[in-house]
Amino acid sequence: MSESLIAYLLLSGTLAAIGVYGFLERRNLIGILISIELILNAASINFLAFNKFVSPDKGLGQAIVLLIIGLAAAEATLALSIILVLYRGMTSINIEEANHLKG
Repeated sequence: MSESLIAYLLLSGTLAAIGVYGFLERRNLIGILISIELILNAASINFLAFNKFVSPDKGLGQAIVLLIIGLAAAEATLALSIILVLYRGMTSINIEEANHLKG
């Protein structure tokens, strides 16, 4: 099977488009969190693809992907704790019902 940069970019673009659509259309906080994870995974695929085909330093793309994975883990932890607090106060995780969070 022939590998090309375009195949990786198409996969990454598809994941990013699904993530952006899910982020804009979902009203459930868990769905929004999953959409953000898809966007971060698309960025990781982009970094690895360009690292494989363009960059002479093979470790740089992998280091950036590890940074993205750490960022995604921190984002998921923070978002899930906010979701738990919101659910305890309202017994719902619908974002349209969370208007009492406005400053």
